[in-house]
Amino acid sequence: MPSLVIAITLFVLALLIGVEVIGKVPATLHTPLMSGANSIHGIIIVGVVIVAAHAHTPLAYVLIFLAAVLGTMNVVGGYVVTDRMLEMFKSSKKDENKDDKKDGE
Repeated sequence: MPSLVIAITLFVLALLIGVEVIGKVPATLHTPLMSGANSIHGIIIVGVVIVAAHAHTPLAYVLIFLAAVLGTMNVVGGYVVTDRMLEMFKSSKKDENKDDKKDGE
């Protein structure tokens, strides 16, 4: 029982610290920070593989499947957000050609 209380206390403290840290991040840095954090979430996939080696019950298989799917969605989502964010900083050839045509007219 005491280990459960310690685990819950650590979880609550981690939540409070996380909310405090994320609350201080300026809006301009929020997207890069979150996309990086989501891509780092890949460690959950490694944990799923390790835990899957010891699974022997149907409930364990279901939980492993859910962890794998949700972790993979988070990793892919992090890379998609990062890609979309980086696309904002690229100049396209079409935009340059439009500007040249307008200047020439």
